[in-house]
This record gives sequence, structure tokens and C-alpha cells, in this order.
Amino acid sequence: MKIQNVTDASFRKYGKVLNGYDLGALLREMKHTPVPEDTVYVPSVEELEALDIAGEFQNRGFGGLPIQIGYCNGHNKKLNAVEYHRCSEINVAVTDLVLLIGCQQDITEDFTYDTSKIEAFLVPAGTAIEVYATTLHYAPCHVAEGGFQCVVVLPRGTNTDITFPLAKTGEDALMTAKNKWLIGHEEAAIDGAFNGLKGENITID
Repeated sequence: MKIQNVTDASFRKYGKVLNGYDLGALLREMKHTPVPEDTVYVPSVEELEALDIAGEFQNRGFGGLPIQIGYCNGHNKKLNAVEYHRCSEINVAVTDLVLLIGCQQDITEDFTYDTSKIEAFLVPAGTAIEVYATTLHYAPCHVAEGGFQCVVVLPRGTNTDITFPLAKTGEDALMTAKNKWLIGHEEAAIDGAFNGLKGENITID
């Protein structure tokens, strides 16, 4: 699969590179987070949220809404699933990493998605990006053998446990956490996921 760069014009429908943020302290603090052989996602990390940049992300990135700052780290080479939120997400690549992304508008009426529409983009280390609400995404893929580290900034409460009644019909069947709608690939066998990804479970070599 061709790997493009988030600086390419082709990324503009999915998100944009964010400039004007001092990422130094955030990148240094992230060096203390684990990089497992699989993947780990932690929605909210107190040490990251205590940094000065948290206020900038909240005010400039999310218009003053309360936010959470966490991370997704590990080793991964497969698509496995796609998810979307009702809001943008800010990612900061601590290491070089590749995002496999698509458009929510390509989800069919029966909530399936053709994985041949997925595109791959390199996010160079030290780069902050906004990923638009309509951009399908999931865990990054690592570039180096040491794995990947990625900061994840979202409105507070996103990706936490659902605490309200939910009928598993229609789009509601995709909701696996608060503000998280997920479509899995049957090969990945994700517990509780609606397996609507059709085609190859994309792999980055």
C-alpha cells in the first residue's frame, strides 16, 4: 500500500497539521509511557493533562471544551477496525507512525465499509495533527521495531464506559464506548464489535 504523508494535499479531506504548539514537554513526558508488544490505549493521563499545553489544546483545539489527554502506544501493522467520534481528535506523533484512515461518508446504509477505500499516511515524529470527526481511524501502525507512541486528545469522557441504556440496533450497534462508534474486521475478533469491514484486513509491511 502506498504510504502518503500528512503534509500532502491528499490528507486535507481527513485532517490537517497543527502548527504553533510547543510540544517539547509533552514529547518528553511521553517517553515515560510503556510500549507493549501489542497495543494499549489510555484515555486520560494525569501527568499529561498537568502540562501547560493541555490548556492550549483545550482552548485553541477544542474551543474551551473540557478535554482529556491520553495515549495509544505499542506495535501494530494491521487495520483491524475503524472508529469515529462526533468531534475532531488531536494526535501527536511521539515516534514516526502510520495512520490507516478513511471517510465516514463511505459507510453504507447497513453499516459496512469496503477496506479498499482505506489510505495510509505517515505522521512524522514531533507532528501534531487534527483528525476530523468524519475520518475513520483506529490504532496507528509502527514504523520502527521499537513500536509507536501517539498522544490522543479528545473531549473529556470520550472512549469511556457507556453508562446509559442502548438498543443494539442501527448505528447504536456500533457504539462500544462513549462517543465511539466502531466497525470491526472479523479477522480481528474484537469483543463486542460489529463486524462490518468488508475486504482485506489491511496490513502495512
